Amino acid sequence: MRIAVAGGTGQVGRQTVEVLRRAGHEPVVIARSTGVNLTTGERLQDVLQGVDAVIDATNFQTQDHDEARALFGNATARLLAAEREAGVRHHVVLSIACLDRVHGNAHYAGKREQERLALAGPIPVTIVRATQFFELPVMYVGWTRRGDVAAVPPLLLQPVAVSDVADVLVEVAAGKPGQGTFELAGPETHDLVDMARRTLTARGESVRLVPTWRGMFGIEAAGEAFLPGPGARIGPTMFEDWLATQRPTAGA
Repeated sequence: MRIAVAGGTGQVGRQTVEVLRRAGHEPVVIARSTGVNLTTGERLQDVLQGVDAVIDATNFQTQDHDEARALFGNATARLLAAEREAGVRHHVVLSIACLDRVHGNAHYAGKREQERLALAGPIPVTIVRATQFFELPVMYVGWTRRGDVAAVPPLLLQPVAVSDVADVLVEVAAGKPGQGTFELAGPETHDLVDMARRTLTARGESVRLVPTWRGMFGIEAAGEAFLPGPGARIGPTMFEDWLATQRPTAGA
């Protein structure tokens, strides 16, 4: 199949493109670096010609709720319109598990708008709501670090490997159009602060972590707010196995 990946140079997009190639599909990378601009629609119609399915793994970073809704909404509307004109048969959205439980986060507001437009759009849609990735803890440390101190919320998560997400996205895109919405999670629950500490230790970094709800995620994210429902699909990769890949190799 000829399958396009919007955001195909991002964290999930890159691995999804590689999985597509290994599976014998023809990936089409939609990204500014390949000359395709979702914000303006530049070359979008051209690259979607002959495409069977589109995986939307786009991402926008902003702390403003209105801006997030506008960014995700504009990109989704342009993508769906171009898909309709090109005769694309299946639209797959990578979204976030437990999206409806957290309302104080701008990124989540944008993703809800993305889902809304996709579900109301002209193309049969499947939404894969994945839990947080194994990389989130150190990313959060990078966002909040000041010197050798970083503020991290004590979130309870059931994180998933990006590689498992990519595998599922490709499987879904190559399958029956319009499979509805389902959650994808990792096999174990973890605490974000502990994950950050273990990842930093594995990488040989020393940062003092300060647990706090003052930041990107407030107290509404406490407890089991981020844990998936009982019907979630479970990815096979354990955090400990992923963590082993983060340790410096001998001589590095």
